[in-house]
Amino acid sequence: MASAKYIGGGTGTLSLDDAVFGERFHGPIVHEAVRAELAARRRGTASTQTRGEVSMTGAKAWRQKGTGRARVGALSTPNRVGGGVAFGPKPRSYTVKINRKARRRALRSALSVHAERGSIAAVDPAKFDTPSTRSAAAALAKLDGEGRVLVVLTDGEENCLKSFRNLADVTVLHADQVGVADVIGAGRLVVSEAALARVTEKAVAK
Repeated sequence: MASAKYIGGGTGTLSLDDAVFGERFHGPIVHEAVRAELAARRRGTASTQTRGEVSMTGAKAWRQKGTGRARVGALSTPNRVGGGVAFGPKPRSYTVKINRKARRRALRSALSVHAERGSIAAVDPAKFDTPSTRSAAAALAKLDGEGRVLVVLTDGEENCLKSFRNLADVTVLHADQVGVADVIGAGRLVVSEAALARVTEKAVAK
C-alpha cells in the first residue's frame, strides 16, 4: 500500500487506499473529465448586440441619388463603425455531460499519478494552532519535486488554510471542491487526513 509522508512537523506516514491510488492512468477519460470541469467553470455571459439591437437611427446615411457617392443603407450594418456585430457571442451554457463513473475513474487516475511519482504528501492541521505562513513555507520547502502545489483541506482546518493560501504557486481547496483538473494540473499534492478521506469517498462512491 502506498503512503504519503507528513510535512510541517507531522510524524509517520498517511496510508493511501490502493482502490483509489492504484488506478491505471486513463488519458482519454481524464481529458474528458478535465474538459467538462473547465467548461462548467465558464460563466458564459459574453454578449454582443446584433444590428437589430444597437441603438441607431433607421435613416439612410445620405440620399440614394445625386451625391456622387455609392448608395448606402442602414448605419447599423456590421461593416460600419458603431454597427451591430455579426455572429457575435451570446449568453450560453458551456456544460458538457460526463458520466459519474467516468468522472470518478478520472479522479482515481489523477490521484494515482501523484502516488506513482511520489508527489503527494500529508499535512497535520493540528500543528497549525495559529495561522503561520512562515511555517507553511518551511514545510513546503521539504516537499520533494517541483511545480505548483495543491493543498486539500476540509472543515475545521481554517488555521492551516490561512497558513498556505498566501504562498506563491500554492492553491488551497476544500476537499468537496477538488476536481480532476485541479489534481492533474498540480505538480505536487498536499492533503490532510480528513481531506484524504473525503476525496477517497468521492473517488469510490457508487
